[in-house]
Amino acid sequence: MWPQYPFDAPKGLTIMIDIRSMPKVELHLHLDGTLTPATVLTLAERHHAADLLPGTSEDTIRKWFVFRDFPHFVEVKRVLKRLLRTADDFALVVYEAGRTLSAQHVRYAEITLTPYSLIDTLDYGLTIEMLLDGLEQGRQQARRAFGIELRWVFDIPRNRAFADYRTGGSYVPGAAERTLEYALLGKPQGVIGLGLGGNEVNAPPEPFAPVFAEAKRQGLRSLPHAGESEGPASIWGAVNALQADRIGHGVRAAQDKELLALLAERQIPLEVNVTSNVCLRFFERTEDHPLRALDDAGLLLTVNTDDPEMVGTSLTREYQQLVDVFGYGAADVIRFARNGFLACFAEPDLKNRLLAAFDEWAATAANKDAS
Repeated sequence: MWPQYPFDAPKGLTIMIDIRSMPKVELHLHLDGTLTPATVLTLAERHHAADLLPGTSEDTIRKWFVFRDFPHFVEVKRVLKRLLRTADDFALVVYEAGRTLSAQHVRYAEITLTPYSLIDTLDYGLTIEMLLDGLEQGRQQARRAFGIELRWVFDIPRNRAFADYRTGGSYVPGAAERTLEYALLGKPQGVIGLGLGGNEVNAPPEPFAPVFAEAKRQGLRSLPHAGESEGPASIWGAVNALQADRIGHGVRAAQDKELLALLAERQIPLEVNVTSNVCLRFFERTEDHPLRALDDAGLLLTVNTDDPEMVGTSLTREYQQLVDVFGYGAADVIRFARNGFLACFAEPDLKNRLLAAFDEWAATAANKDAS
């Protein structure tokens, strides 16, 4: 079981907090989803690749980011990956992500990227050594400039591991095994987990079990996406076959009472991304999102952004929605924020320092209102 939050506000006390300045953790964030229009233009100019873009102004790129449908979302992501070609590109993007996160008082983030899609499917000469060098440069620069700690999750593109996955083709070794190889090489540069991304339809978790078993044997965490585009069966597969330490999304668990009970009992954290889920049409309205039902069932939920630049959100905004849309009070906002620190996989000493600093901040916020 995860430790319980140590501060209980006196009954009847209304705690007032500044959500923007509240210390935060981000656990579900895709690196390409952090690229701002200004950075996109910088990369396009650097590589003489303006022809990949719909225009050369920040306003044009900003409008291009506005979600139309899922194919549009996939196409934008595909173009952004084609702009990441050198170690310097990754250093720049990581540094800028650190700046944006730090401005929201994010103290620690685990950022996902898909090296197989960047190295093995594009012909720009990028190597894993170049990618890791860029990530390390960027995170060291961000640490020095902003005091933020960054770690990495290397994501398997699940659809590339299936022949004719749209119609339920068989598993084909390659992408998953290569991603594990990259993740193990990247441990000294801060890779802490193996992920599983992409469209879940006709691409279940179970065939990836051997790769995730080896990842865990080698000290990596199992951090698959499950239960976003597919139902509870995908989450069951992530838990039982992949021994998930944390689940990306997991919101379809609300459809299965037995699964809810299991996730609550084991306190397997979920990385919830409300705005992204709505933007990608998995739920019609923010009010329809099952966050409340998952919380009421006793699950350990964390608040995240997924692809903030592409879905028009920020971590501060996601926390504000807890109040504005879901009706939570400040004490619950603090609880959700602390869940992020509990569910992160920072090294024990760092995690203890982060938690201690957060608890000090929370106690100060409560004492300020009590006085």
